[in-house]
Amino acid sequence: MISPVIQTSSLTRHFGEIKAVDQLTLEVQAGEIFGFLGHNGAGKTTTVRLLNGVIEATSGEARVLGLNPQTQGSALRARTGVLTETPSLDERLTARDNLSIYADLYNFPRADVSARVHFLLTEFELAERADEKVAGYSKGMKQRLALARALLHKPEVLFLDEPTSGLDPVAARHVNDLVEHLARREGCTVFLCTHNLVEAQKLCDRVAVMEHGHLVALGTPSDLTRQYVKRLDVDLEVDPTQIELVLQIVQGLPQLVSGPPKRKKDMLTLTLSGRKAIPELLHILVQKGLHVYRLAPQEANLEEVYFALHGNTQ
Repeated sequence: MISPVIQTSSLTRHFGEIKAVDQLTLEVQAGEIFGFLGHNGAGKTTTVRLLNGVIEATSGEARVLGLNPQTQGSALRARTGVLTETPSLDERLTARDNLSIYADLYNFPRADVSARVHFLLTEFELAERADEKVAGYSKGMKQRLALARALLHKPEVLFLDEPTSGLDPVAARHVNDLVEHLARREGCTVFLCTHNLVEAQKLCDRVAVMEHGHLVALGTPSDLTRQYVKRLDVDLEVDPTQIELVLQIVQGLPQLVSGPPKRKKDMLTLTLSGRKAIPELLHILVQKGLHVYRLAPQEANLEEVYFALHGNTQ
């Protein structure tokens, strides 16, 4: 049986009276893009610091790549890469120099540094401006350079803390494409801390939701939506001349349809009690002589899961 790349058991870190991470137990498998979700202050950054041996745990245990971060931190950090939300680049230096300096810090073979730096600058579309000072870079370029730096020593696990925060949509998409490439084609395990739920939905194999240091949900995006989102919106298209009849019918079906339907031209959006209501509703509409052209469920998303977990469903 293959051991998890990341494994924690009741991992806890207190700062005085504040429980930044409390009794965290989870596993991350090799090659996963694992989403670590939560609002600011939920414990995401503290967890990354614990898993890389930057700070010590108050109690509990963790293993990353089979190593104990508290006692084998140096050996572990040689095999992991970390991109923080606000990466510290030396803006007085060029991109090439920034990467070359970190190659020395990681004891990257000197004979291979030049080729590795050139490869990363090209991969991250920075080669044409590699010898310009970083101070003149856009935020998107700086973020790509910081990600290149995190990958310099070919880490087996990559920790990303809000990697697209503040980026424009084009730059954010480029970063996400790179993350997906690393996991799917190169087998890198990605631990993605984010509060961007749309991003997590698209990228992550599984997600964990944190709240005030506690793990409140864990699973695939689809599993979590089925577990926590009980309502279901469906788009209904019928003969345009029959829309008023549909509205009358659904008003008498409170056990299936909750709330008033939303109408947009010849389309209705109904909120159902769940998936099991779909065949019953369809049967009733057809039985009433309606011409149903389309009945399509709108898949729930992580945003709805998040609000459900925080008691703020819409």
